[in-house]
Order: sequence, then structure tokens, then C-alpha cells
Amino acid sequence: MAIKSDISESRTPADIVKTLRSGIGPVSEEVIEEIQARIPEYARPSDEIYIKVVRMAVEQAIEGFLDRIESPDAPWDPEPFRMIGKGEAAEGRNLEPLQAAMRLGARVGWRRLTELAGPLGLSPQSLYDLGEAIFVYLDQLADAAAEGFDEARAHAAGEMERRRGRLLDLLLSVPPASPDAIADLAKAAAWRLPRTVACVALDDQHGACRVPPLPPDVLTGAGRALPCLLVPDPAGPGQAQLLERALRGHRAAIGPAVPLTAAATSLRWAGEALDLSRRGVLPRGLLRCEDHLATLVVFKDEELVSALAEVRLAPLAHLRPNQQDRLAETLLAWLRHGRGAGEVAAKLHVHPQTVRYRLRQLEELYGDQLADPDIRFELEIALRARQAVMPGR
Repeated sequence: MAIKSDISESRTPADIVKTLRSGIGPVSEEVIEEIQARIPEYARPSDEIYIKVVRMAVEQAIEGFLDRIESPDAPWDPEPFRMIGKGEAAEGRNLEPLQAAMRLGARVGWRRLTELAGPLGLSPQSLYDLGEAIFVYLDQLADAAAEGFDEARAHAAGEMERRRGRLLDLLLSVPPASPDAIADLAKAAAWRLPRTVACVALDDQHGACRVPPLPPDVLTGAGRALPCLLVPDPAGPGQAQLLERALRGHRAAIGPAVPLTAAATSLRWAGEALDLSRRGVLPRGLLRCEDHLATLVVFKDEELVSALAEVRLAPLAHLRPNQQDRLAETLLAWLRHGRGAGEVAAKLHVHPQTVRYRLRQLEELYGDQLADPDIRFELEIALRARQAVMPGR
């Protein structure tokens, strides 16, 4: 956008611009002194390279302003000021110091113009037009710097996200990557190495896994074959509650806390729990593997469990399905909660006499097997697996 002005009958005379150019050096020095005195972020008196960069930026700004006053229709290149905005992002600052520096520079420039108005023969209207042009130009410099700043921040965020994605791949690799490789990539990704981690397996049944907002130290892998999160120090203060709030309403499984080098194991267990949830073996919603370890163990090798069930539940096989269900339920309660009919009846919400009758049936079916602790253990595994896959459990 060119700056149009009514200065001295629509254009500043060349001799006036020439006079203003001759004063760029002293004005630049004054602007730099003001900036360094009033804006702590730019106060680096011992850094000669930095001062040189600041001086170059100030002189460029003043030269650019005079060029646009002299030739308002000439194209303007915002790239130098976009680069300045990128530099601010690289320094880790926001745009407030730069905007303050620009305002200071504009004030100094306006002050010098008012001092030169008389010697240059500028009318009040011409002086007013120059002042307006300064602030239009200031807005455009600020816009260019903001554009560069946003671009640099977006690029940095994207690069950091890519580094964290590579770090997650490394942490979940099998066999585990070397500690040195993990430490180097973690440093590049600005990620503090924790002592323990827990992985969360996320449901992706519809092919569009949405990762909820989470703290920045949680690594996310929404695009992996098994979408997941990696949570550092899961047992830390407030971590469990924070994770539960973030994942409320999602179907997900939280793996157990493990050393950093065993992250892949935590994810594997979480994935197995999520699969059992999809099949209806485990509840829907948010699961913690630690609450379902027995079921995870039982279903680790389903063929073996099926073979065990076929052997240990054979005495029930000839009964009608509803009889099998009642006796299996009673036997599991007896194995889990004690051998008194009263305790079993309380768990099943039936009359103790009903439990005694069923237990006599079970003694007839199993005989001395129920006295063998190894058989009782295997029976409990088989009955737990049967209960887990029963419809409507």
C-alpha cells in the first residue's frame, strides 16, 4: 500500500527529502538510545553485533519511510520487517517490546520533523500530512513484523511437534532405543525425561481420533496405528485427576506406570484393555489397566484359557444353559468370597438354603476336586473368563 500525501502540493520536494536523509545517522542514534534506555529487552550495550542489527533495522525503517514519501506509488517490500518479526520469535519474546520500540522511533522522528519544520519551510498542513504518514507507515511495519512473527512461531511449533512425534516413535520402539538417543531427541524437543510414564490407548473405531486438550508435556500420537498418549510421571500430584478430566467421554485405556524404557509395554497392555472393552469383556469408557489386571492376565492367551475351561468346566457341560449359569455363578462366588453359604448368599442376593442346595450339586459334580487348591485356582480362572464373556454381564 502506497502512502499518498498532500505535502507541498501533493508531494514532498526532493530537496526536503534530501535534507531529511542527511540527518538519518543522528536520528538513528537517538532512536537507538531511547530504545535501549526505555525497553529492557533491547538493552545490550556490550553486544556489538546486536547493536549493529538494531541500528540497521532503525536506518532501514527511516530510509523506507523517506522512500515512500518521495515515491508514494513505488512498491513496498515488507520482507525486512517480516524478518525482524521472525527474529523476535527466535529470541523468545512476544511482540510488545518491538511495538514499543516502533512507537518510540516514531516519536523521535516526529520530534525531529517539528524541529526542522521552520528551516524546511513546511506549512502546518504539510507537517500534519507527514505526521499522519509516519503513523500509517508505523502500522504497516507492525503488520509486517506480526506476520513474520506468527509465521516463525507456527514453524517453530510445527517443528517442535515433529520432534516430539519422532521422540514418541523412539520411546515406543521395540527393542527400546538407546538412552543416549532418547536423551538427545528429548533435549531437542524440549521434553524433560521423566522416571516413569504411562501410555494411553485411544479408540479410533471411526478413523478420526480426536486428542483432547492436554498439558504440553504429554506426547500425542493421534496418527499412529494405535492412537495414543504418553503421560510423564503419571503418579505425580494431580496427574490422575487431570487425565481423567481430559479423557472424560472418550473410550480409552490407561496402561500401568512403567520405567521410561518400558513405554511400549505400557501401550501394549493399554491396547489389549481397549480391545477387550470393544468386545464387551471390559466396561466402556475410560479404563485403568491396574483395575483389571486379573482379566488382562486371563485373556492374555485365550486359546489356553479355553482349553483350561473345557477341562475344568466339563462337569457342568451336560446341564441346561440356565443350570450351568446358576452353578457357575455360585461356584465362582464360593471360590472368591469364602465357603460359608451365608457369605455366598449375600453376594448373590439369594437365600442361604438355595446356596446350600447348589453347593451340594457342585460337590456331586466335582467330588474331591474342590478340595485341591490347584484345581480351585484353575476353576476360578476359567469361571472368571466365562463370566467376562457372558452376554449382558
